Amino acid sequence: MSTKNNGALGLNWSNKHLRLLAHDDVSYEWVEPSDFRVSEVRLLHSVATFGEVHGDLLRARDNLLIRGDSLHALTSLLRVPEFATEFEGKVKLVYIDPPFNTGEAFEHYDDGLEHSVWLTMLRDRLLQVKRLLRPDGSVWVHLDDAEQHRGRCVLDEVFGPSAFVATVIWQKRTTRDNRAAFSSAHDYIHIYSPQSSRWKEGRNRLVDGGAYSNPDNDPKGPWRSIPMSAQAGHATAAQFYELVTPTGIKHNPPPGRAWTYTKGRFEELVKSGKVYWPKKGDGKPRLKQYPEDSEGLVPFTLWLAAEVGENSDANSETKNLSANGVPFATPKPESLLARIIHIGSNPGDIVLDCFAGSGTTAAVAHKMGRRWVTAEWSAENIRDFTLPRLEKVISGSDPGGATDDQGWEGGGGMRLFDIAPSVYEVEGATVLLADNVTAGELAESVAAQLGFAYEPDGAFCGRKNAMRLAVIDGVLSEDIVRLLVDALSAKERVTVVATAAEPGAEDLLRSLRSGSRVRKVPRDLARLSRRRSEVVQLVLDGLEVTG
Repeated sequence: MSTKNNGALGLNWSNKHLRLLAHDDVSYEWVEPSDFRVSEVRLLHSVATFGEVHGDLLRARDNLLIRGDSLHALTSLLRVPEFATEFEGKVKLVYIDPPFNTGEAFEHYDDGLEHSVWLTMLRDRLLQVKRLLRPDGSVWVHLDDAEQHRGRCVLDEVFGPSAFVATVIWQKRTTRDNRAAFSSAHDYIHIYSPQSSRWKEGRNRLVDGGAYSNPDNDPKGPWRSIPMSAQAGHATAAQFYELVTPTGIKHNPPPGRAWTYTKGRFEELVKSGKVYWPKKGDGKPRLKQYPEDSEGLVPFTLWLAAEVGENSDANSETKNLSANGVPFATPKPESLLARIIHIGSNPGDIVLDCFAGSGTTAAVAHKMGRRWVTAEWSAENIRDFTLPRLEKVISGSDPGGATDDQGWEGGGGMRLFDIAPSVYEVEGATVLLADNVTAGELAESVAAQLGFAYEPDGAFCGRKNAMRLAVIDGVLSEDIVRLLVDALSAKERVTVVATAAEPGAEDLLRSLRSGSRVRKVPRDLARLSRRRSEVVQLVLDGLEVTG
């Protein structure tokens, strides 16, 4: 394959020009970008609800747990109209903890993907994440030494190097591994935002946990003191003056500094009781700061286990929450996710994790009052870990992790979805409708593929502005054409999708209602999927040029 990057810095890998097709047996297949199956819009089938949820017509507004490949899940959120309305460009925080590609096979997750598979897998999902993300949102990608350097190159390609915000180093263990050349003690969390230069203006600071006391019985409660001087470089002349303490001691600002406030403002603070004089009244003044006055702390890029937990804490949490009392193989502590979710989102915002694992992100987001959507490929993981954990969060029977810090007592709800199987079957070079596709499912799938809101209404099943959609599970005849046109209002047109059409049926439809059209399934829908794949390939080519 010839390079297309015109000398720009980028990462190349085998089969970078190809796409990965995920199969239900949790395996991947390399396919050409023109393969319609990689851009097929899969339906989301409701399986169950838990706790308090909206009615079925508003199901996209609920918290969502999706069983199936993450790329199919992300595509459904972007392409199925009812979900696209809720999620496209509206996700505030994305945290993903993808397989680290360490070469090991964990008990609950195969973590031995070949490098090119791993890189393509990550890139294709980040491309969808980018469309879901709010302009002021952020994506946090959690990796270890095995792929973090290549992972950041992929993030640069997808979001652009200017979108980089920071890399957090998390201390994942405090015990030493004496068998290794070096005892690995940390992971990396790369943070990117479409508005990286402005992202800090909207992100939250850490809660200031400094010590407060009340030695003078201040009626406002506990306080602490901070200096009342500032760098002299940007001070005005009014900030340089001599002041006198209650004991008569005179003070000027320290060398190279000015008083924080002008003399008039300083005297107002003294009268309001907000100035503390140390050394029994002889010392330089300090400002009383109450907990509600603190702006919080700018996060460091080094997060110690003592602050946000470590792997052993996460193991204990998942052991207590799993269906069989066995800990998940690679969990993350709730305190770590609580910090990430606090910094990157606010109550009511949408949090996305498309590699759910044991469900830590969703569990903590739920306790912190965020909407969430998460996907997990392994049905066994959902059965044994993700679902039992989230059920306990909703019922209020989850005593660990972030529960106490958040004051969580239960509530809310969620929906469990399965990603529908493909509506196509491929036999050699021939594309066929799958045998198990029912008429209703075909209509809903066609609506999703063509971007129609699915609205069953008599002969029609979808609407896009003045265009109606009719799906015929059979041959379109002239009689059916006349019936459909008679059911339209004066300004409406119709797109008819059928497996075949009698001679003359298409011409009759166009003559009776200009702007109407006929598409054949699966032939024409497969072509549309191929076009979407070609558009994605153009995006990938652009990444190689500009990355």
